[in-house]
Amino acid sequence: MKAAVYYQYGPPELIQVKEIPKPIPKDDEVLVRVHVTTVNRTDCAILRAYPFVMRFFTGLTKPNNPVLGTDFAGMVEGLGKSVKGFKIGDRIFGFTDQGMGSQAEYLVCRTEKFISHMPKNISFQQAAASIEGAHYAINFINKVKLEKGQRAFVNGASGAIGSALVQLLKYQGLHITATGSHKNLGLIASLGVDNVIDYESEDFKSIGETFDYVFDAVGKSSFGECKPLLKPTGTYISSELGPKNQNPILALLTPLAGGKQVKFPFPSDIKASLAMVKKMIEEGKFTPLMDREYSLSDISKAYAYVETGQKTGNVTINLLLK
Repeated sequence: MKAAVYYQYGPPELIQVKEIPKPIPKDDEVLVRVHVTTVNRTDCAILRAYPFVMRFFTGLTKPNNPVLGTDFAGMVEGLGKSVKGFKIGDRIFGFTDQGMGSQAEYLVCRTEKFISHMPKNISFQQAAASIEGAHYAINFINKVKLEKGQRAFVNGASGAIGSALVQLLKYQGLHITATGSHKNLGLIASLGVDNVIDYESEDFKSIGETFDYVFDAVGKSSFGECKPLLKPTGTYISSELGPKNQNPILALLTPLAGGKQVKFPFPSDIKASLAMVKKMIEEGKFTPLMDREYSLSDISKAYAYVETGQKTGNVTINLLLK
């Protein structure tokens, strides 16, 4: 089978598309024919092993698994003898932020943590694009107690995390202000955002409003910068560690002082995220944004594009394209 592989950490140019042996499922695994995967921020972090903490999960000096890819949508083609709840021909999707070798024509995976049946009546492309950003967005809102009518600010609403986050917040009945580039303002508004700020022409940190929550979906701000945006007991959450890796530490210290605080979205329970996304899609309440589609042979170009930080929503890899 063809697969995107890397044997050392570094830039997209190191990725090779090679023929490798097709995997064989163990007793508790399914064999999946991958139809679509994505290239996302998690994949780029794994490729470069940055931040350094990634190496504790993917290999200290070189990759433990040379096949790239964290998410997929595809079809079950084989079953281990102890697998229950799945059958050959099932349409499934899945994700793990430690890598599952999904940028390949086939993969094998266990069933209990990282995969689920796809929502009904959506394409493989839509299913693959519904996971990674939504999982992280769900783990933003799981850290706080949302109440209908509260006010939330989202920095970066057109990426995979941000676009999922505003839809989740709207689903919970919050009033949302969000930032985006000039070209994406209409798209962001179409997701249900109440007030959209063009960050190219306006400094969101000085808009003169306060919010119950500030969610930085692109990790380009800091708690100190965003404090004026928070109500006296407001909460700041970022998708990144912070300019000096301070956010996890602030998440421990700020609750002790009371008032404005930081929480850090350590992601967990992928199965619950898949269930939430599936429910919202089937209710017509969640639509993944999609930017560009590449073939597996052009996957290095996909990584290079994602690393520009300019993608809108998700970049997909169609394994059926030649």
